[in-house]
Parts: sequence; C-alpha cells; structure tokens
Amino acid sequence: MVDRLILVGMMGAGKTTVGRLLSERLGWDYLDSDAQVAAHTGRTVPELFAERGEAAFRAVESRVLAAALSGTAPVVVSAAGGVVLSESNRDLLVRSGTVVWLRAHPRVLARRVGAGAGRPLLDGDPATALLGLDEVRRPLYASVAAVTVDVDDLSPSQVVDRVLGDRVLAEAGIGPGGIG
Repeated sequence: MVDRLILVGMMGAGKTTVGRLLSERLGWDYLDSDAQVAAHTGRTVPELFAERGEAAFRAVESRVLAAALSGTAPVVVSAAGGVVLSESNRDLLVRSGTVVWLRAHPRVLARRVGAGAGRPLLDGDPATALLGLDEVRRPLYASVAAVTVDVDDLSPSQVVDRVLGDRVLAEAGIGPGGIG
C-alpha cells in the first residue's frame, strides 16, 4: 500500500495545521480537502454551500477525497470534517491509508472556531452546532480511525509527535525518521 496518513476530525481539531507539520516532518506531499474543493470548483466552501447547497458540496468533497487518495506518492491528507458522513467515503478512507482521528471536545472546538466565520454549518450558534455535529460524527470517526489522538490540551507540534510516535504507525514503517 502507498504510504498515506489521512487526518479526520471535526472543524477546529487542527487537521490543516497538523497535516502541514506532518508532511514537513515526513518529507511527504500534503493535500487539504477544503483547499482541493476550492481549486476544483473555483469557489470557497462557504460560496459553494451558498450557491449550490450542502449536497453539491458533499459530492465535490467525495470526488476530491478520491483524487487525493489515488496517487502513488506518499502523502498526508487533511480530509474535510464531513467526509465520514458517506459510507463509501468511510470505506475508501479505511482501505487507502492510516486514518488518524484528531479528537477534540466540542467545547474546545467552539473556542477554536470562535464565531464560525467561513464555516457554513456553524451559522448562528457555533457551540450548539458543534455539539450536534459531534454527536453524529464521533462514532463515524471512531469507525475509520486506526489511531486516535486527543488534541484538547496539545500544541500542533505535540500532536505531530503523538501521531509519529504511535505504535500503529511505527509498525507501518512511518515514524519521526520518515519512511522506515
């Protein structure tokens, strides 16, 4: 199997920041689903939601995920928070690499996302919205994750250290020194 680390988790969990750091440490390529959606459509996630709705966004999100996981080069992928809502995406995640769930408490996520600017699912009351999203998504993230890192009290660098120090990754030959 191609070396791939796929980060999943709620918005605000740190997937983009941690993903970039992981790719730097490993010397691997990096892909961010939200950036890929924007590149593919010419629209930001909020624009796509506003113009075409959530269903259209989810379809593009699935296509972008499949493209990100189809290459042959080692890659770190920060998957969009909602990719786990689709059963076919969950199947793809599990068979395409090592899935790492960056797990955070909704209270921490609410603090990190603030007013939720640029996050269409958080309009109005981000804290309450995050509680509802977490309730739905938490078991889905758990179902795909080979590794879970609780990120609430960790810096991005500490999260990277935990991910790279995990036994599952070591057994896969992925660690602080790069490909083993």
